[in-house]
Amino acid sequence: MTHLRSEKYFYITTPIYYVNDVPHIGHAYTTVAADVLARYKRLEGYQVFFLTGTDEHGQKVERAAQERGVDPKAHCDEMVKRFQSLWKKLSISNTDFIRTTEGRHKKVVQMILQDLYDRGEIYQDNYDGWYCVPDERFWTEKDLIDGKCPDCLRPVIGISEKNYFFRMSKYQSWLIEQIEKNDRFILPPSRRNEILGFLRSPLEDLCISRPKKRLSWGIEIPFDPEYVTYVWFDALINYVSGIGYGSETSQFSNFWPEAIHLIGKDILTTHTVYWPTMLRAIGLTPPKTVFAHGWWTVEGKKMSKSLQNVVEPNRLVDTYGVDAVRYFLMREVPFGSDGDFSHAAMVHRINSDLANDLGNLFSRTLSMVIRYFGGSIPEPSSSKDVDQGLQQISERVIHQISKQMEDLAFNKALSSIWEIVSAANKYVDETAPWSLAKEEKQRPRLATVLYQALEAIRIIALLLAPFMPSTSEKMWSYLGLEENLWEQTLEENGEWGGLKPRRTVIQPAPLFPRIDSSKISEGA
Repeated sequence: MTHLRSEKYFYITTPIYYVNDVPHIGHAYTTVAADVLARYKRLEGYQVFFLTGTDEHGQKVERAAQERGVDPKAHCDEMVKRFQSLWKKLSISNTDFIRTTEGRHKKVVQMILQDLYDRGEIYQDNYDGWYCVPDERFWTEKDLIDGKCPDCLRPVIGISEKNYFFRMSKYQSWLIEQIEKNDRFILPPSRRNEILGFLRSPLEDLCISRPKKRLSWGIEIPFDPEYVTYVWFDALINYVSGIGYGSETSQFSNFWPEAIHLIGKDILTTHTVYWPTMLRAIGLTPPKTVFAHGWWTVEGKKMSKSLQNVVEPNRLVDTYGVDAVRYFLMREVPFGSDGDFSHAAMVHRINSDLANDLGNLFSRTLSMVIRYFGGSIPEPSSSKDVDQGLQQISERVIHQISKQMEDLAFNKALSSIWEIVSAANKYVDETAPWSLAKEEKQRPRLATVLYQALEAIRIIALLLAPFMPSTSEKMWSYLGLEENLWEQTLEENGEWGGLKPRRTVIQPAPLFPRIDSSKISEGA
């Protein structure tokens, strides 16, 4: 049965990823986090729009294509497939995938540019300053650090040319007020303080064009065919073009007020200064939240091609399995902090949390139901304090997780779910069903104990579904549950006692076989 969903909307985005190179663990991290949130909100009964995509214009893409001797569009078409196939492999449930080379996006960018130009929000002027090619950003003299780009510390080039500018400076006081009155607009709080610090200096206008003679790969400026749009001005607009801005649908008006952008901390300024001022200028509200997460290092070192330590997500999934990778990324570090990846830490999480705790609980409980009740879920009878204790922990955790997910505290939410896993393991140990099975008169008690353990597993499968979708699907089917897992809601199906007796459980294969640590491949 399909439930009629209430009209609660949730809009989540990842950055659109730059196609000058292949996807790495950082891309996977943001996208998995967005997917977990999207799946959790669906579980809460929300209508969810989850947008990801690729950023395909600009100098870096043009240069990468030239180095390979191919046309920029052909380069993009090839690179975009790598992102799309990785998202499929990582069980990403995005609603749409936007490419900035698509007609629907170009149309909105040009519409916005023309509108801003017509209203005097865009003007032409000379530009003299410094340009960082890898970051595609202009910098003033005072921004530079030892004459280099303040972001990537690589050399900059001096440029003097005519360009178009967006009057970003006129929105400075509005933006400061917006940030100060809304403490969830920029998260975590350290990033909010960083931007307020940045806004203590006068905000300059934003150069939003590039002359075609220097860069031809971009969206043409509608009021001057000699120029293309600056890649950042073009890219940010994906968040509204991807949900139908400017078309006559209610989709945009339903979802835009609920927008949450997940980004890496390196693109904080563009998302919390450029983007809200652009939105203000076109008469739209800023996103509800911009959450900037941290970076991953690899065994204490920064990821870099020269060190040959870039963690390739496809190989991780091939080595450890998709759900183990998703679990590790969400569990290992608080979302918002920097994290360190190591194969040893990954193997430890799999063996300890997934194989020992979850896998062991699951296989031993189902095996006992098969052994003592022929696989039929037993009918519980009167409960004791120990039974109610397990139920109370489960009910507390469901309530707790709602707030943790609201705060994007994924590691805390998983830690909470593991409280039920631990409590259920402890419950099985304390009630010792194998001893109860020895006495016929204890049969009603045995039935209650195994029912309670199975019900805890059902709740765990439901709560874990956003994090480990294929594991939860397996658990769901082994429990003999015929209802579609993805049509469940916490409100209707999260209450204790939802498991129907007399259904048949199936003998499970191990959910997570233990990994021999000698199998750790440094190159994975």
